[in-house]
Amino acid sequence: MSAELPLWNPSPEQKRNSGMAQFIKWMGRRTGRVFSSYDQIHSYSVTEQDAFWDAIWDFCGAIGEKGTRIGENPGKMPGTRFFPDARINYAQNLMRETGSLDALVFHGEDKVSTRMSHDGLHALVSRLQQAMLAAGVGKGDRVAAMIANMPEAIAGMLAAASLGAIWSSCSPDFGVQGVLDRFGQIEPKVFIACDGYWYSGKQIEIGDKLAAIAAGLDCACNVIVPYLGNAAQIAKSISNAVTLEVFVAPFEARPVHFEPVEFNHPLYVLFSSGTTGVPKCIVHSQGGTLINHLKEQQIHCGFRPGDRIFYFSTCGWMMWNWLASALASKCVLMLYDGSPFHPDGNVLFEYCQQERFNFFGTSAKFIDAVRKSGLRPANTHDLESLTAIASTGSPLAPENFEFVYSHIKRDVHLASISGGTDIVGCFVLGNPLQAVWKGEIQCAGLGLAVEVWNDAGKPVRGEKGELVCVKPFPSMPVRFWNDADGAKYHGAYFERFDNVWCHGDFAEWTANGGMIIHGRSDATLNPGGVRIGTAEIYNQVEQIEAIAEALCIGQDWHGDVRIVLFVKLVAGAVLDPGLIARIKLKIRSGASPRHVPAVIIAIQDIPRTKSGKITELAVRDIVHGRVVKNREALANPEALELFRNIPELSDG
Repeated sequence: MSAELPLWNPSPEQKRNSGMAQFIKWMGRRTGRVFSSYDQIHSYSVTEQDAFWDAIWDFCGAIGEKGTRIGENPGKMPGTRFFPDARINYAQNLMRETGSLDALVFHGEDKVSTRMSHDGLHALVSRLQQAMLAAGVGKGDRVAAMIANMPEAIAGMLAAASLGAIWSSCSPDFGVQGVLDRFGQIEPKVFIACDGYWYSGKQIEIGDKLAAIAAGLDCACNVIVPYLGNAAQIAKSISNAVTLEVFVAPFEARPVHFEPVEFNHPLYVLFSSGTTGVPKCIVHSQGGTLINHLKEQQIHCGFRPGDRIFYFSTCGWMMWNWLASALASKCVLMLYDGSPFHPDGNVLFEYCQQERFNFFGTSAKFIDAVRKSGLRPANTHDLESLTAIASTGSPLAPENFEFVYSHIKRDVHLASISGGTDIVGCFVLGNPLQAVWKGEIQCAGLGLAVEVWNDAGKPVRGEKGELVCVKPFPSMPVRFWNDADGAKYHGAYFERFDNVWCHGDFAEWTANGGMIIHGRSDATLNPGGVRIGTAEIYNQVEQIEAIAEALCIGQDWHGDVRIVLFVKLVAGAVLDPGLIARIKLKIRSGASPRHVPAVIIAIQDIPRTKSGKITELAVRDIVHGRVVKNREALANPEALELFRNIPELSDG
C-alpha cells in the first residue's frame, strides 16, 4: 500500500534536533552502547525493560521517589508491577511551572477566548483542592465531570489528582442514561458540570438533564461551572448544588498539597465506547499514565518547554487526558470546545495561525472532512510554526496522507497514531527519525513489544493478523471497576492468547517497517472465510467524490457472510447503477475482488460514538435483529433505525 517514494523525510537537522535523537544519544552515554537505528533502541527497550523504564523516568524528569525496584513479577500480564516502591503525584508533575506565562489557552465556538497563567492555574487548583476536601473527597474517592473542554476541566482534574482522588469525565452532549451508565458505576462524591455548551452556532441548554443526572448520582456536592451564564439558576434547581464560585469562595489560594501515592494508584476511570453493553470502567494509574505520556510526548512527538500543543478532543475522549499530560513537559495547552466546522472548516486552522501551534492533533475523520470540503489551508493560513500533525480515532486513509502534504503543510511530521482508551496511549505512533509513507503508521512505541499474530498465535510480517503486545508495559489498566476477580479484565485482553495482550485491531507490518491498521478485528469481515478489514474498503470508497462517508458490515447469509456496504452520499448525488458500478470497480481494482460488496445501499446517516467512531457492530446487530444495548454511547442513536428492516437485506 505504500507509495514508491515517502511523502516526507526529516532533514538531517530535524533528525539531529528531535527528541528521539536526543534520547538515543543520552542512552548511549548512559549504557555505554551504540544505538545506530530506531530498531536497535526499540529492541533494547523491550528486552531490557527495567533499565529502559528507569531511563525514561530520568530522561523525562519525572518528579517523585523512584525507589530501587523497577519491576515486580516481570513478564506477567496482568501481574507485573512497575516501580513498586515509588511514590509519585501526577498533578505535581503537571504543575511544575509557576509564573505569569500561559499554561492554558481556551477558544470556544462562541468566540470566547481566555488565557490562564501558571500562577492562575495554581490558584484555582488550590481552591478546588480545599473545596473538595471540605466536601469529603480523599484518596481513592471519585470526582466525575460532565464538562466542556475548558480550563476549569483541567483544574478540576489536577485538584482531584493532587489529593489522590480518581477523575472521570465526559462531554456535556451525553444523554442522562449515558452519564448514569458511566458515573453511576463509580459513585462519585463530587459531580462537576458546565451549565451548557455551544455547538454549530447554537447554545445548548442542559439544566433539565443535569437535574436528572444529579438525582441519579446522589453526590455529596454538585458543582455547576458557568459557560452560558445559567450556572446560578441551575444550581438552585438541584439539591446539594452550588456554582463553582460559591464552591471555592471560602478558600484563599495557598500552596497546593500533593499527596504522594503509589505508582499504580488510580488516576483516571475511562470508559469503553462500544455499543454492546454497559461501558467498561477502565482504571488507569498515576504513574503508568504519566511515564507513558512523558515517553510519547517528549521522545516520539518532541514536545519541548514552551511548545503550544493542541489536540481536538472533548473531555470524553482519552486524547483529552493525553493532552493534559503535556503540562508535565512544560508545554502550553491549547483548548477548544465546539464544532470544528462552525462557521466552516477553517476555524481550527485560524486558531493554529493565531496562537502559533507547534503540534496539531486531530482525528482522521476531520482531515477527511477538510479534504472533501475543498479547503486548502496551505494556501489560506500561515502554519509556519507547525512542526507536527497527529491523527487518530480511526485509520488515516492513504489519500488523506497525501492531502496533508499537498494542501495543509509540505514540511511537517505527519504521525498517524493508534492505541486507545485501553492503554491511555499508543501502541504504534510517529518517529521523527524516519520517513512517512502513505497509509502507514511509522513504528511501534518504545517499550512496547508489539507484534502481529496469525490465528495460530504465530508472529507474521507482510500479512494481516491480530495486533498483540507480548510483554507488560506501565500504562496497562490497573483493573476494571467492579471487577473483583479480574474476570472482565482478563476477558477483554488475555482470553485469546494466554499472557499476551490482544488489542482487537486487525493489523499488518509493511515492507517499510511501518504498520497498517485495517480496522477493529471484531468488525473484520469473513466472506468465504477470508479476513478483510473494513478500512481497506473505506480507503477505496471514500475517494469517490459522490460519497461523503461509508460503513461496511458482514451479514450472515446462507451459511456464509456477505459484505454489505452502506454509503452516505453528498448533496445531489444518486446511487444509480452507474455509481454502483464505479464503487465496485474502485474496490476491485484498489483492493481485490474479494473486497467487492454483495450489496450497496444508500443511507441518510451513519451512527457514531461520542468520540466520532463509526459503529459497525451496532449496525450489524440492527441488521441481524439483535438488541443494541448501549445506545447512549452514540452521538446520533436515531441513525440506527435507518438500518432496520431494509428490504435488500431480507432473506424472504
